[in-house]
Amino acid sequence: MTLPRAIATAALAFLGVTMQAQNTSYLGFDRNDYPGDANLAALHQTFSYAGYWLNNPPGEKTNTWRGHRAAVESAGFGFLVLFNGRLYADLKTVARATRLGQSDARAAAAAAKREGFPAKTIIFLDQEQGGRMLPEQKAYIYAWVDGVTAAGFRAGIYCSGTPAPDDDNIVTAEDVRQNAGGRDITYWVTNDACPPAPGCSFSGNSQPPSQSGVSFAEVWQFAQSPQRKDMAGHCTNYSHDGNCYPPEMATQKLHVDVNSATSADPSHGRTR
Repeated sequence: MTLPRAIATAALAFLGVTMQAQNTSYLGFDRNDYPGDANLAALHQTFSYAGYWLNNPPGEKTNTWRGHRAAVESAGFGFLVLFNGRLYADLKTVARATRLGQSDARAAAAAAKREGFPAKTIIFLDQEQGGRMLPEQKAYIYAWVDGVTAAGFRAGIYCSGTPAPDDDNIVTAEDVRQNAGGRDITYWVTNDACPPAPGCSFSGNSQPPSQSGVSFAEVWQFAQSPQRKDMAGHCTNYSHDGNCYPPEMATQKLHVDVNSATSADPSHGRTR
């Protein structure tokens, strides 16, 4: 069947716009420590959004991001809103994991409200351990997702986007998605191996999240500080000390992890 010329032209135009949207990416950064109000303007020259912790980041005893949401937004940033999840050793049983997921979801929602994030903001659960998720981990993740959603927010997960060679090459993001039971979860994957990662790079639209190896990812963390020698040993442009520094930030030793996303506000956390 031959489409009328006008319909065919419109269809091709729509397809072109759709493909362009899929290939458009925005750079952002995340780091455990708040970079300071004085550095926000300089960082915004390179990045469209910033990771924003709701609780203590991994390995930290305090959360220095707390109370700075308005300053970050006023500087022009969108957000990647993060909640640090539990390690497997904390979970012990499926029943305990479910209870912890529920209580942590309440804590994440309360912190998001306290920080001034609007309803429907996507909160990403930081899942540091990779490979195939064990039953306790799945119970925790999905209880957390359900709790965050019930509280009026949307749920995302930060997790590995690389095959686990010691676990049948399972990709954590794919494992979580396949067992999610239809839950609406936004995926932020980490894959800093080169290729597909470009190394410590700030080249804008050259690395859409779909190139991470996980086609459904909406955010891709492609560089970490410090450089992980086991995964990113072949990557270039890291500093001699192993960190990734944005332009004009090396002298201040303000290192970052670098991300690309399909939106300049991946968590939809801006209020204006």
